[in-house]
Amino acid sequence: MSDASPLSSSTEPVSVESSTPGSPHPPGQAVINSDDEFPGEVEMSLVEHLEELRRRILRGLLVLLLAAAGSLLVVRPLVRLLEQPAQGIRFLQLAPGEFLLVSLKVAGYAGLVIALPWWLFEGLAFVLPGLTRRERRLLAPAVAASSLLFFTGLAFAWWALVPAALRFLVSYGADVVEPLWSIERYLDFVLLLMVATALAFQLPVLQLLLGALGLLDASTMLRAWRWVVLVSALAGAVLTPSTDPITMLLLAGAITLLYFLGAGLVALSQSAGGRQAGHPAEKMASQSK
Repeated sequence: MSDASPLSSSTEPVSVESSTPGSPHPPGQAVINSDDEFPGEVEMSLVEHLEELRRRILRGLLVLLLAAAGSLLVVRPLVRLLEQPAQGIRFLQLAPGEFLLVSLKVAGYAGLVIALPWWLFEGLAFVLPGLTRRERRLLAPAVAASSLLFFTGLAFAWWALVPAALRFLVSYGADVVEPLWSIERYLDFVLLLMVATALAFQLPVLQLLLGALGLLDASTMLRAWRWVVLVSALAGAVLTPSTDPITMLLLAGAITLLYFLGAGLVALSQSAGGRQAGHPAEKMASQSK
């Protein structure tokens, strides 16, 4: 991302306006849209970019390791908390060192959640100088919505998906076999289900970004509703670590609702943008003043 010198040809889109009464620009003057400017542009070579990326990744990994190490100190309360949805189930350690591996997994997942804000900061600091003003305005709402939806997905999995799945799995065959579960497999099931649901909840943010960048519109999203239902069902089957239909249907239904919510938000943003663009005379009059 190098700054264009005054003698070099600019790659930024420009427009040549003719002289009109009350226009603030003289005839034939090239006018650069302020939304297409790069206010934080920094001149760096490819090697310098790669070096900066390496430093930021290393700092992110260091924060992740520190967060995981801190979580390891309180891993026993975390494991007890994760065991709560399976009331009445006896957990076993089926191999030597199984609980040690479980502790490392739980601490790793907890460290990932704790370090997520720092990873967002490092990623934004890396890409921010290469963003235009218009893209910067989209960045803050996208990050805030993504964070909110991520934790909403975790809460939905914890309060809805995990209890529903466990009720089905415990009740099925309870009169034939006694449920004695491996602690490692149980926690793998719970943690994978929660993370997969949190990632699936990012769908509306992706839709809003595609709509804001003009790559897709709301009508196109709504016309593809049949494919959305099919893909949601497949995602519910793939993302859920269990094979019970209740969890699959709940996750598939949540993904479908989130998709239509995202399409509705894209339609609202497009209608708001159309109203703002529908009064060019008023904009020119305000600029001439």
